[in-house]
Amino acid sequence: MPTVSANGIALNYMVEGPDGAPWITFSNSLATNITMWDDQAALLSREWRVLRYDQRGHGGTEVTAPPYSFDMLAEDVVALWDELGVKRSVFCGLSMGGTTGVGLAIDHDDRLSAFVGCDLRYDSDAAFTRAWDDRIAMARENGMAGMAGPTTGRWFTEAFANNPANAATMAKINGMVASTPLDGFIGCANALQNIGYGDKLDRINVPTLFMCGEYDPAANAAYMGPMKNAVAGSELVVVPDAGHISNMENPAAFNAGLVDFLRRL
Repeated sequence: MPTVSANGIALNYMVEGPDGAPWITFSNSLATNITMWDDQAALLSREWRVLRYDQRGHGGTEVTAPPYSFDMLAEDVVALWDELGVKRSVFCGLSMGGTTGVGLAIDHDDRLSAFVGCDLRYDSDAAFTRAWDDRIAMARENGMAGMAGPTTGRWFTEAFANNPANAATMAKINGMVASTPLDGFIGCANALQNIGYGDKLDRINVPTLFMCGEYDPAANAAYMGPMKNAVAGSELVVVPDAGHISNMENPAAFNAGLVDFLRRL
């Protein structure tokens, strides 16, 4: 996959789909990479110009020293778009990628044709911040290979993770976590400890869809409902039988909600 120098780092990206088609950009969650969006890229690349990229410190994108911030992560996207000649794009991100999209929608709405935010946080309360202290310490002690099992155990429902039919998906996601650079994980975890968008959500004025897994422990409908209420005209789709990585646990339902929104733009 190619890389491009943007915002002072080498960003790994992939572009699929016909020239001249409308752009949609996909942004990965913490400790994953560009391949988490394989199903969605395959579905949309017939009619959309699909851009996927690895967030700073993840996958094939350059690692810089921690800490990172969501201002930095949003600026990475704008710089990537500038380098690739993307004037406007739909932006779809999950978890950390979704929070990156919130920052874009608030501060760079002239570059967005729409926003799809999935399983994301818009603030960092004290308990959430402390949990990341514990996870950073665990990662330093055990390495990212040691983080794979505990992390994906939180992300997916027990019924999905323990079903032999899903072994390939679980192997794929565990491999992503294990291969994430430690400094990339820590840098983005620091960003997650300092999310401050709760009082700015009403500034989002692009067409917006929120999505979340029915059983997401961190960003379910109870948490994301206030986002829908704060963003005028936005929608919230709950992906049934899915946890935090809803696009991989129930891709059929996730894709149905996404495509319905995109067709109405």
